[in-house]
Amino acid sequence: MEFFTSLTDDHIAFIAKQPVFFVATAVEGARINLSPKGMDSFRVLSPTQVGYLDVGGSGNETHAHLAADGRITVMMCAFDRPALIFRMYGHGRAVLPQDAEWDALVSHFTVLPGTRQIFVIDLDSIQTSCGWGVPFMSFDRERQTLSKYHAADDPAARLAKIADRTQSIDGLPVRVQTVMPAWTD
Repeated sequence: MEFFTSLTDDHIAFIAKQPVFFVATAVEGARINLSPKGMDSFRVLSPTQVGYLDVGGSGNETHAHLAADGRITVMMCAFDRPALIFRMYGHGRAVLPQDAEWDALVSHFTVLPGTRQIFVIDLDSIQTSCGWGVPFMSFDRERQTLSKYHAADDPAARLAKIADRTQSIDGLPVRVQTVMPAWTD
């Protein structure tokens, strides 16, 4: 096990190859949130800052937890060789399409149908460990179901549908998206 204060070139190369990552957040009195992510949505913004594009799904727990506490862990693992578990610990925040810094941030991403926010994470530490217990697996392809679902949705209708979703499943407050960013097909 080894700890780092910023991302190295080797770390950045490893991150670029990962098709899936996992995000964990927690806040006192609420469920621990652990979510798998994919869709080529993760980006290194600097050696001490990363971010990921968030597409609307089943809830908005990460947003609620970051607003309440800020702590977040992102984990990636090598399903090929060499074995590796890679964790990034930090503090994050949600940037919504109506926020002033949206335009500067979104240029790092491919906007997807249903894009709701970008989570920006300032890294406190990075940890690598062996990963010898992680199985070998191969990546087949991304699922298109969520993108197809959101692409078929009228943006105005979607914004109206989510306008009252101001709480997480545990009753924590979340800011609501008021602008639907354009995406390319």
